[in-house]
Amino acid sequence: MSRYLLSRFWQSIVLLVLVSLIGFFVLNLAPGGPLSQFALTPGMSKEELDRIAAQMGLDRPLVVQYLDWFIRLVQGDWGRSFRDGRPVIRIIGDHLFATLLLMGASMALSVVIGVWIGVRSALREGSLYDYGATVFAMVALSIPTFWFGLVAIYVFSLWLGWLPAGNMYTIGDASFSDHASHLIMPAVVLALVNVAIWSRYMRSATLDVLGHDFIRTARAKGLHPRRILFKHVLGNTLVPMVALAGLQLPSLLGGALVTETVFTWPGMGRLLLDSLGYNDYPVIMGLLMFSALMVVFSNLLADILIALVDPRIRLD
Repeated sequence: MSRYLLSRFWQSIVLLVLVSLIGFFVLNLAPGGPLSQFALTPGMSKEELDRIAAQMGLDRPLVVQYLDWFIRLVQGDWGRSFRDGRPVIRIIGDHLFATLLLMGASMALSVVIGVWIGVRSALREGSLYDYGATVFAMVALSIPTFWFGLVAIYVFSLWLGWLPAGNMYTIGDASFSDHASHLIMPAVVLALVNVAIWSRYMRSATLDVLGHDFIRTARAKGLHPRRILFKHVLGNTLVPMVALAGLQLPSLLGGALVTETVFTWPGMGRLLLDSLGYNDYPVIMGLLMFSALMVVFSNLLADILIALVDPRIRLD
């Protein structure tokens, strides 16, 4: 286990360095560059722009800028925002809880509903329910997330008036029910695509397990179908589902960007969109690296959990 963890650690370091290299150079080579917002200020002269570039260290070669930024990143200094001068790590921290809350609620809904639909589809293979679940999955995977969000706002906020159209809470109301009512629509919209993915994977995994000899033996012994399902079937589908959970984080982060934009949810996705509009390069790079860290850590954690739940796998 220790050898495997050490190997994955170095692989993760290399991956993060590559992400930082590509992100930094692509971002700084974009039209306008980091000084584009300052250049739009009325009356800003070229001399003043040069002075600002010198103060921010942007007059140095790009390789030198990258090395200086990366060394400070490793030391815990993620830079300061161009917009208000606040530390990047603090800005990300202010928006992290909102994103984790949305992702956590969405993941919980996806797993519970997706597993339930997938298992029922496998147990009723070829039935009308199975075909209906397949059609639902194809539709959910084909329609963009923002469209689901706009439809949900129109139906449940504008037409029925059941739920608020956006934001995380009502100003002046910090009650649990108010937070929950604001969370329902974005969490459900973000979960829709993932429910389809979970249901398809769970159906395939369940059908695969149902075809094994030990399931036929358990049925021949007269075991109750519910005991066979919970003890033998679901236990053996756990391994691929744990792997899928580790792979779901990038799609959740990408979906959160769209969902937070539609519902004006104050998370990291909304922060990224605002930072792109302002060309706030330190915050954009900070969000890129933080997201990469989350993805790398989730994949490593999934590998470890797979080894723990399946004794046949050894991480050597």
